This record gives sequence, C-alpha cells and structure tokens, in this order.
Amino acid sequence: MRIAIDAMGGDLGPRATVQGAASAAIQDPRLEIRLFGPRRQLQDEISRLPRQLAAAGSRLEVADAGAAIGQAQRPSDALRHGRDTSMARMLDCVASGEAVAGVSAGNTGALMALARRALGTVAGIPRPAISTAIPTRDEGRCYLLDLGANVEASAERLVDFALMGEVMARHVDGVASPRVALLNIGVEGTKGTASVREADARLRRLPGIAYCGFVEGDGVFSGAADVVVCDGFVGNAVLKASEGLARMLVERVQVAFDAHWSSRLVGALARPTLRRLKNELDPVRYNGASLLGLAGIVVKSHGSADATGFHYAVARAVQEVSRDLPSRLAAELGQRRSAVASIGDAGRADSGSMILAPDEPGSVGDDESQQEQR
Repeated sequence: MRIAIDAMGGDLGPRATVQGAASAAIQDPRLEIRLFGPRRQLQDEISRLPRQLAAAGSRLEVADAGAAIGQAQRPSDALRHGRDTSMARMLDCVASGEAVAGVSAGNTGALMALARRALGTVAGIPRPAISTAIPTRDEGRCYLLDLGANVEASAERLVDFALMGEVMARHVDGVASPRVALLNIGVEGTKGTASVREADARLRRLPGIAYCGFVEGDGVFSGAADVVVCDGFVGNAVLKASEGLARMLVERVQVAFDAHWSSRLVGALARPTLRRLKNELDPVRYNGASLLGLAGIVVKSHGSADATGFHYAVARAVQEVSRDLPSRLAAELGQRRSAVASIGDAGRADSGSMILAPDEPGSVGDDESQQEQR
C-alpha cells in the first residue's frame, strides 16, 4: 500500500512529515511511502531518523520536487503555476494510481483546488467538503463537516454533506445507522438561516437516513449525533475553538496541581488519570481531515502538526483506503442525490450558496474566498 506525501507543506518543515511518515510505516508493515520534495533535503532527513524509526528508511522513497506551495499562496496561482510543486506532484501520483492516497499539511485552499483538478469528484458532487472526527462524551466521536472548504453553503450542499458524512461514519467507523444532525443556533424549526431550515426540511423527508434534527453547539460534544453538518465558516470556527478549549483545560488542570505542595501530592496520585484525560482530549489524536467527495483519497493534516500528529494523518488515510471510501461514496451518493433532487422544489434557485461547480465559468475564483484550515 503506497501513500504519497507532500513533505514540504507543514509549518514545522520536512522533518515532522518525514518522521511522522516513518512512524506510520513502522506501525503498519504494509505501508510504502513516497515523499515529494527536494531530493537532497529529504534524503538528509531520512538519514537523520531517530534510531527507533530508522528501520522504516528502506520503505521511504523520495520523488524530487524542487518547488513548494506557500501557505499564503492563492489557489488560482497554485492552479496556474504549481504543477511542479511537491503538492501537485503528490496529487498526480494519486491520480495516476501509483499511490492509493495522498497526505499534505500544506495550504488548504491550494490543496482543495489542485485535488479537484487532479482527481475530480464522485456522483456529481460540485465541491468536496473537509471533515474530521472530534471527541464526544463516553470516549465516542462524531464527524463535523464542512470545516472550511465551503464558507457558505446552500441547502443542497448541506444535504450533500450530510449524505457524505453518513456514508463515511457507516463504512469507515462501522456505525450501523449513523445519527445525522444540522448545527444550528437552536433546536426549534423556526431558527437558523433559510438554507439550514430548507436542508432540515429535505432531510426529514429523505428515507434511509437517521436524521435527528437540529443540534446546538454544546450538542456537538454530547454524543447525541455521529455526524454534525454545517457550512465551512461555522465548522472551522467550532473546530478551532474546541482545540483551543481542550488545550486550555489540560493546561489549567496541570497548573492547579502544581500550585501548592498539597495539590502536587494529589496531582502525583492522579497523574495516570490526568495522562489518560490529556490523551483523550489531545487534538493531535484526531489530526487528519478527509477531503470528502473527491474521486480519490486525500487527507489534510493540520499545518502545525508535529511528527506524532502527521502520523495520525497518514493512519487516517490508510483507514479510508482499507474501507475503499471513494468507491462507496460513488456507489451510494448518486442514487441518494437523485432522491434529494426529487424532494426539493423544481427549479428552486440555489441562492444560499456562492459555490460553483468545477466545470462552471469562474469556479476557480471561488476557491480564493475559502477559509483555510491550518
């Protein structure tokens, strides 16, 4: 199983991506890794792998790519001038079938634009959505989407997100009947934007999906739903706020136990429990966001991820490969989207969204306004 990796995208440079890839290869003996970036620099990083990762060096192949996409680079510029970059060459490797999945910690807008051009989408999905798992009560998790690929979303797009998230939770996580909810400012049917209310009406009439209505912000973490759907602006804000809150809580607890000799004694006794809590809440464990809707597997790692975080992103890609997620999406979404279209009002204007299909004039420019998830 070969995974293609853009080794130059992360904030911490190629050392984190190379070590994270090597760690994933150590854990999974099936893996072969193809790293895209400046050959000499990547070979130097491989030669410097820590002793516990050195055995993976023989399964790390370097593909020379001298240029890289900058974090501030506009998606349209990446499309015009980025063909020889490590990100574009990684995606071409996936598109050609030489690799079964790709992983990058680079510019999200550029990754979305280049991946859509290289791989296309399944079942007529106009734009992919970004989704990741977040921890919930009782050691559970739910998928939140979209996380920034579609800053504004019409009712039709929100329903697409719900369908894609439901398929992923069912096939990747083995949830027999995933519970799907729309994120809203209240649970009453009169609240929310017109697009959210219209999506709610369509999902209520759609058979074969366990739709449970609206959920408020606190409900995302309650375990009441397996898939929570929103537009990319809201989703990105929720994700970043939850990551910051988790880190702050862990730090506050540690500071409280270190504040006095008596609390330090209690902290020593509670250290195993605190370590377990930190591991459960650590956003690093959930690193690796899926670009759902592509005709291939591409996983976006957090830009600031260290080697451990990048390891989890590679593991996420492997998990989706083992479940053949794009094929399952293609098989199920076409039929379901037809059912949704028959439910919606004929000729209803898609006024809630500013997103164009990939083959419509001007669609490339829309990528410029997309929120970047780093």
